[in-house]
Amino acid sequence: MELELILLAFIGLVTGVINTLAGGGSLLTLPMLIFLGLPPSVANGTNRIAILIQSIVTNAGFRSKGINTYPFSIYFGISATLGAILGAQLAIEIDGALFNKILAIIMVIVVAYLVLNRKAKLEDVIERVSGKHLWTSIILFFFVGIYGGFIQAGVGFLMLLVLSGVNRFSLVKSNALKIVITGIYTVFAVIIFMVNDKINWEYGLILAFGNAVGGWFASRWSVSKGDGLVKIFLIVMVIIMAIKLWFFTD
Repeated sequence: MELELILLAFIGLVTGVINTLAGGGSLLTLPMLIFLGLPPSVANGTNRIAILIQSIVTNAGFRSKGINTYPFSIYFGISATLGAILGAQLAIEIDGALFNKILAIIMVIVVAYLVLNRKAKLEDVIERVSGKHLWTSIILFFFVGIYGGFIQAGVGFLMLLVLSGVNRFSLVKSNALKIVITGIYTVFAVIIFMVNDKINWEYGLILAFGNAVGGWFASRWSVSKGDGLVKIFLIVMVIIMAIKLWFFTD
């Protein structure tokens, strides 16, 4: 039993790094929790505890390096929360395998955008945070939230595509925003799972410890290393997750 808990904490640390620099960590933690004997619904709820605590700690890591996400994290977080509530309701009605294949296609689009995007001109590096660009992202985050409420795994890729593509935030700032937005709507997800007794608190808190440690160091490290590191890590993870979702989904 102790070995299982140590392994769970280690998996949490690895996924904390993955979730902070790119996304898709839940595609590792959910199978691990099920392997440890949790029913899928309980594994899903237990995983949300780790995500919530990681979001809090990782946000503190970004803030300690001077990355401020306010007020856009609030705007996008509220929109994503509304979508997540709807997504949770739709989860039992939509075929998960088809949804995963759709996400795999979106991930390929993310890679294409990152690889083929030309070197930014001076006007391109200016953040677009008002008017139509702000409202476009608010609307898009509603749909991103639907996916987050539906399955969670891989939602970070969609957030990064919106934040860097529409608003032209740097990848480092996009990651910081992604963490806060995820934390906001995950609060509501945790409440739902908790009310329905779908959380294993022992596993959830141990996994959360690992996630928090990995997220804290990855957040500070990514700020120090800049967008170059995040871009490489993101491309690798997107390719791996896209292959996983397209070819290895039941």
